[in-house]
Amino acid sequence: QVQLVESGGGLVQAGGSLTLSCAASGRIFNINAMGWYRQAPGKQRELVAAITRGGSTNYAESVKGRFTISRDNAKSTVYLQMTSLKPEDTAVYYCNAKNVFLDMDYWGKGTLVTVSS
Repeated sequence: QVQLVESGGGLVQAGGSLTLSCAASGRIFNINAMGWYRQAPGKQRELVAAITRGGSTNYAESVKGRFTISRDNAKSTVYLQMTSLKPEDTAVYYCNAKNVFLDMDYWGKGTLVTVSS
């Protein structure tokens, strides 16, 4: 069992910055990728950014150049640094952890990010 605890969500003005964090605990030995997804009202959940244990990253086109994902393997924590935030970034952000070998996913409960205009 893997538990994901998210923090850092909140209200920020457009153009501002916010950093999310997600700490993984439990049976995390086989977790080799973590990332962030988001879901806005009326929209599908979408991948925002992902990172492997080795440091390879993948970003949604809409956030490239504005968001940065990073990880601290020793702390089993992944971060999402968000800058130049736009109202369209408003969504519930979910932390994800994946066991690639078994194709198993774990999810946090989500943290709300609201960007005001």
